[in-house]
Amino acid sequence: MAKKLDKTEERIVAVEEAFSKTEQFIEKHQKTIMIVVGVIIVVVLGYLGFKRLYIAPREKDAQSQMFMAEKYFEQDSLNKALHGDGNYLGFLDIIDQYSMTKSANLSHYYAGICYLKKGEFQNALDQLNHFSSGDEVVGPMALGATADAYMELGQTEKAASLYLKAADKRKNELTTPMLLMKAGMAYEIAGNNDKALEAYTRIKEEYLRSNEGREIEKYIARIKALPKK
Repeated sequence: MAKKLDKTEERIVAVEEAFSKTEQFIEKHQKTIMIVVGVIIVVVLGYLGFKRLYIAPREKDAQSQMFMAEKYFEQDSLNKALHGDGNYLGFLDIIDQYSMTKSANLSHYYAGICYLKKGEFQNALDQLNHFSSGDEVVGPMALGATADAYMELGQTEKAASLYLKAADKRKNELTTPMLLMKAGMAYEIAGNNDKALEAYTRIKEEYLRSNEGREIEKYIARIKALPKK
């Protein structure tokens, strides 16, 4: 019992010593600590003010301009979607004039798809590589579009790898089987039938009820019928 009390007293003493050292440190460096805390508060308040007073109004303006660009995009008026119509800005103008806004970020995606449709694949990559999204559908689709551009540029293995990455970015019943299918076809073109079979098999095992899953058996059968290299 005495030993237990001794250990308890030792712990209490240790804690008191730790508190004492902390108090001494605070007293010794009080000025520096206050400066650091003050700087942190200023930075946080400055950031919040910047978002509220600068970014938020610009975001509202960008969205009002982007409305027409999206309309032109839906109508496949790609040049007007990219460059505007003289009254409303295009995606490239929004990127340039409203940097740091969500609208500018999304405009990178739209601009990338426009260039992809126009056959300007390097420009498509330049735009898509500046886009970021955690959205369950748009995120994988953007990465898949990046892979499409690499496919068109003849970089098949890189495209196939990106299709797989896109498929796993946000797994869902819509984009994942579609991107796995693209990955399998890209690997086939690249001559990597083992990787193609892996992609097709994943569709069969994980997404059999998808549109791709309903026809996947014939792709698997075709790969398995090929002679081994």
